[in-house]
Amino acid sequence: MAGSLNKVTLIGNLGRDPEIRAMQSGDRVCNLAVATSERWKDKQSGEQREKTEWHRVVVFDQQIVDICERYLQKGRKVYLEGQLQTRKWTDQSGVEKYTTEIVLQRFRGQLIMLDGGRESGGDYGSPQAPTEMSGPGNGNAGGGGNLPSGGAGGGGDDLDDEIPF
Repeated sequence: MAGSLNKVTLIGNLGRDPEIRAMQSGDRVCNLAVATSERWKDKQSGEQREKTEWHRVVVFDQQIVDICERYLQKGRKVYLEGQLQTRKWTDQSGVEKYTTEIVLQRFRGQLIMLDGGRESGGDYGSPQAPTEMSGPGNGNAGGGGNLPSGGAGGGGDDLDDEIPF
């Protein structure tokens, strides 16, 4: 095959608070559980139906891990981009297991918070101006423009400007 693309884009809700762990290298990794749902009206019964899919998300980008730790919590709506990766391991009884995850690697992942910030955390993020966090090398440095100090992205000084619509 001449070229291929491994890219996943999701918009969903967090099913639990982010789980942050330290690796042997000293870097941290964040695990998320993201739910996506589809709704439809059953043609035969006329009832509303809903199907929910759960997605495992693993974040290795340290700047995005910081954002996940500070601002994400169960129920938050997020937009994310990453890659599918399948891992193989052997459980305690010797059975080989597989899992497929959406992975946000350094420079190759993106996370945008789509709803308002934590109640106690001020107004970081809002429905009018989604908060974007992405790896510094993917061309989205300006992003949503409302990153906390210390985050990648630069240029967020114009937050006090009025939006004409």
